[in-house]
Amino acid sequence: MFASTRPAVRRRALAVAGTAAALALTLAACGSSNDGSSSMPGMDHGAKSSASASAKATPSMGDMPGMDHMADGNGLTDNKDGYRLTSKDTTLAAGKQAAYRFTVNGPDGKPVTDFAVDQPKRMHFYAIRSDLTGFQHLHPTMAADGTWTADLDTLAPGAWRMFASFTPDSGAGKGTAFVLSRTVSVPGTETKTPLPAAAKTAEVDGYTITVKGEPMARMAHPMTVTVTKDGKPVTDLQPYLDTYAHLTAFHEGDTAFAHLHPTTKVNGDHGGPELSFNAELPTSGNWRLFLQFLTGGKLHTAALTLNVG
Repeated sequence: MFASTRPAVRRRALAVAGTAAALALTLAACGSSNDGSSSMPGMDHGAKSSASASAKATPSMGDMPGMDHMADGNGLTDNKDGYRLTSKDTTLAAGKQAAYRFTVNGPDGKPVTDFAVDQPKRMHFYAIRSDLTGFQHLHPTMAADGTWTADLDTLAPGAWRMFASFTPDSGAGKGTAFVLSRTVSVPGTETKTPLPAAAKTAEVDGYTITVKGEPMARMAHPMTVTVTKDGKPVTDLQPYLDTYAHLTAFHEGDTAFAHLHPTTKVNGDHGGPELSFNAELPTSGNWRLFLQFLTGGKLHTAALTLNVG
């Protein structure tokens, strides 16, 4: 009896696993090229608009843009599977721009220099203060010896976490997405900003961002982001990093990292007003979301707090 039922059980288990895999949203950040990219200046919780930077994007015609490889974990470690994020920079000066230098060492202990190009960069770098202010997303440059330099904008005093997201293109970790991080101290008098209450809307540079959906921890759930301006739907979103939006999330309390990409097909400079996501966040509680999108060659960053049950 058990021999006859075992194949059916196995088929059902595989079907369930396949469905879950199809729904799961990539939580890995994409990589960055050697070419430097504009950083995002620090954002205070109370600000309704972000500083913007010019950006040039390359359209992608894939059916599922931005769905990169799955990265295990929440980014709150400097090592995984033999790969280690290393840096001599443990403190950075407050109130001025700073260069953060780091390397990614492989299982052999040597700096990795071969990284896969994805969206269409080889390294994404994120800086976030412990109270989830000061978000910066930039694309560092790599020297021939594997040393990366991230040119950070002004940092406020406090504890910061620096995230590096990458995919090795050779070696034991080839094709595996990693998100590793280290903490940095910025000396000075720290003034913590309370996290704004959970909300479904945010404003930035005259645009209104509205989020629909009720994500649950560890469960894939549809989520829609709508972009409007002056009450009218926005339909001129431009491709940014091969998709119409770049959404990064950090968990309140531990700054755990998650990265979400829209499943909306890219079709030239005609994105919006709705962007669809399959949101899967690993932990319940409040998450601070930073949505970046491009219009008229200008990059906008909206921030809002999302409560995950």
